[in-house]
Amino acid sequence: MSNSVPHTSLVKPDDKLVLFGGAGLVGQNLVVLLKQQGFTNLVVVDKHPANSAILRRLHPDVTLIEADMAEAGPWEDCVAGAAAVVMLQAQIGGEIEAEFNRNNIVSTERALAACRRHEVPYIAHISSSVVNSMARDWYTETKKAQEKLVVESGLAHCVLRPTLMFGWFDRKHLGWLSRFMKRMPVFPIPGHGRYMRQPLYVMDFCRIILSCLQTRPNGGAYNITGREKIDYIDIIRTIKRTTGARATVLTIPYGLFWLLLKTYAVVDKNPPFTTKQLKALSTPDDFELIPWWDIFKVPPTPFEEAVRKTYGPGEYADVVLEF
Repeated sequence: MSNSVPHTSLVKPDDKLVLFGGAGLVGQNLVVLLKQQGFTNLVVVDKHPANSAILRRLHPDVTLIEADMAEAGPWEDCVAGAAAVVMLQAQIGGEIEAEFNRNNIVSTERALAACRRHEVPYIAHISSSVVNSMARDWYTETKKAQEKLVVESGLAHCVLRPTLMFGWFDRKHLGWLSRFMKRMPVFPIPGHGRYMRQPLYVMDFCRIILSCLQTRPNGGAYNITGREKIDYIDIIRTIKRTTGARATVLTIPYGLFWLLLKTYAVVDKNPPFTTKQLKALSTPDDFELIPWWDIFKVPPTPFEEAVRKTYGPGEYADVVLEF
């Protein structure tokens, strides 16, 4: 979609905004942005104890409800009187299929039922670029099903499909890679490392979410892709240069890399990087790039600048969420 949305704000600073799954990467950054923009009535629902504790410590003025959204409970009434809901809850990684169904599908069914019951006027649903991907895995299939639930819910909504994101609070992906690089003398790259990525700076994405809340485009699905195309190995080199990590970047055969991950998964049942994610990394994907900077009036942050803001000195640079 390429039509620019009008920018007369339909949400006020004292309006109630509910963030489902709001203690994760996007939610933590979105809370920072919303507070910077003067919003004072924020409600976050999340089930992760450690990440919820981080949110509570950083933002004691935010209402936090710790709940498993796949289970019925009082959390379902938190949307009463909400001006908008942001749906962020998602199971991204892991080796247990049932967790993907529970956290991506069942939780969404309950959340949408609550929103219908309380007549929530608008939902910004955070889907994923994987719904357009050639990859086939539990995450991809359940995110497709989740998005379908939202589209068929009968509620006013927009769907945002971000690519790989990075930024403050990043516990996986580039955040984990940057910390690994600081700890280890060698940083292994699978194969040739020329796997094209389109990384998206999470604060840019949060500004897009805010734009959706302010303008309420209805029924649209927007593929939000990092503006710059960068090979995986060059992403790693940029992070190494920015952080000053001394690790040697070393390419190793793809098969050996796969075997190392498989072996690690035996001792860690919730590994930070899995063989399925390795397959997704090496699957050639070239996601659609729409002019979101024009559509949502959000200027994109250049990749190197975003890396400096993320991994250089900053207010939240050292805050890391759990897996």
